This record gives sequence, structure tokens and C-alpha cells, in this order.
Amino acid sequence: MKVALRPYNLQLEHAFTISRRSYYIQPTLIVVLTEGAISGFGEATSNPYYGITIKKITEDINKITPFITALTDENPETFWQKLYPHLKNNLFALCALDMAYNDLYARKKGLKLHQLWQLNPNSNPLTDFTIGIDSTDKMISKMKELPWPIYKIKLGTKDDIAIVTALRKHTNAIFRVDANCGWTVDETIKNAKKLKDLGVEFIEQPLKADNWDGHKKVYQNAVLPIVADESCIIESDVDKCFTHFHGINVKLVKCGGLTPAKRMLEKAQKLGMKTMVGCMTESTVGISAIAHLLPLLNYVDMDGALLLKNDIAKGVTIKNGMVLYADTLGTGVQLLA
Repeated sequence: MKVALRPYNLQLEHAFTISRRSYYIQPTLIVVLTEGAISGFGEATSNPYYGITIKKITEDINKITPFITALTDENPETFWQKLYPHLKNNLFALCALDMAYNDLYARKKGLKLHQLWQLNPNSNPLTDFTIGIDSTDKMISKMKELPWPIYKIKLGTKDDIAIVTALRKHTNAIFRVDANCGWTVDETIKNAKKLKDLGVEFIEQPLKADNWDGHKKVYQNAVLPIVADESCIIESDVDKCFTHFHGINVKLVKCGGLTPAKRMLEKAQKLGMKTMVGCMTESTVGISAIAHLLPLLNYVDMDGALLLKNDIAKGVTIKNGMVLYADTLGTGVQLLA
């Protein structure tokens, strides 16, 4: 098996702002695993919140490339287990490799990935489209630029309720809000009442990730469902989030790829929690991988490629929130020239 690494700078159509930062460019690394004439594709983006750079991902993969190339026909679960001891301190790198290997393995079997997993995509949820923090006029303009059935609105400002109130005047779409750890317990409980009246479906990660006493209080008192993001990174976090959140939002790069993400979602389902997968402004490479988890999800935020000025791949397509699979095998990804 051959390993190739391809770094890119993904340019966004608009500046993307959350409570922690604002950016126009998203660095990403594409991993290509090849056996004979068949290749699989994976992706991991950089993220300053988690201290991850493309340089770090590249270096850590290069260190174990001889080990990877010596692997033969392991199933994806075994492949992940063999790589984990080498990359347990860089799950972003592990994600890119795991994603590429799942894609490669399914192609070798002559199947789409969701077919390999024996998942039925007939009732897949629609994806939301994210509106980053900006002036209210610009946020309204972004909604009008792309009418959509579900919007995820980034919050974490002193004017959050006023922002959502203003946006609501321009659409009947479902709203979801993501405070990105920007609120207090009392703010969350108070805001939830107002946001429910404004047609908000749920609140994502209102408090700082490690405020477990606060999460419990919000879980018990908020009138809207609360979904964990920064508080749910790896598999052991699912149990921690139980009775502190109503649902979990799994990010592939944070947990180490498709293989652990699928386990996390299945565990959350058994606990009666809502399931969601989110993206980290990936290209269509990463977004196409997410698509094959859709049958396991209640909600999904896979709009990363829609935010880009120029994509680097083709695969799944998204029309008015509906995800359409590519005709090709695996995750359906093809890199553009």
C-alpha cells in the first residue's frame, strides 16, 4: 500500500467567524492510500483550538509510513486498532488515514461505504447550512444568498437573542444555534426560553467543555435540547455526556475517524441520546465520508464544502439540504485536477 500526502489551503467564500476566531483560509491535508489501481481518500483540517497544524499531521504520518505500507488486507477496524498506538496523540492524523482506508477497503469490495456497513440511506436527515457570526445585515444577506431549510447559527455575542430575532423575520427555516462555549449556565437557561419561541430546534455546546456541573444544571433546566460538541471528543466522552446532554455531535477529526465515530454514534443510540455529526470546514473529501454515516444520525452539519470558494474534489452533492451520493464506490470521492 502506498501513502501520498497532499496539502491544500481551502479558500472560503466568506470570512467564517465563531465565538473563538475568524478565518478566510482553512488549511487541510488529503491522504491518498493506493493499492494497485485503486485509491482511497481521507482528510484532516488544521485547528488552533486543538493545537493541530498540517505540519504536525504530516510529520506524524510520515513517521509511521513504513508501518502503514507493510499492512496488507486488514479490515478497517483492525487497521484503526493497529494505527491507534502510534497516533493516539494526533487523532486528526489518524482520522485522515482511517477515512482513506475505509474508502479504499469499500472500493476493493466493490461497494459504497454505507453498503459495506449495511446501512439504509432511505431516511437520511437533511444537512443544515451554517451562518457564522457577523453583522446582522451580513448574516441576513448570507441567508438570502442561499435559501435553505435548516440554518445553524453561530452565536456567543452580547446580542445573540437580537440576532436570532432579526434573522427569524426573513425565513421560516428551522434554526439551530451553536454558542461554541460562549455562554454561562444562567444565560443558557434564559436564552433557551426565548430561542424556543423563535423556532430554534436545539442548542449546541453553550458552556465551556469541562463545566460538567454546569452542563448538568442546563440539562435539567433548559427548555431546549442541548447537544455536546467540545465536550464530546473521544469514545469515552459519550458516557460522560449521558445525563448531561440530550445528544452528541461527533467530529471525525477529533475522535480519530469514521471507525470510532460509528462506534460513538451506536453507543449514543443505545443510551437514548440524539446523534449528530458535524464538519470542520472540510472539502468534499471529508464531507463525502460523513455522508455514509447519515443513516445513524438525527441531525447533521456537513456544509463545509458549501462554504468554499473553490473545492478540490467531487463526491457527494447537496441540494437544498438533501445529500446525494456519488455513483462511484467507497465514499465516492474523486480529486479534481
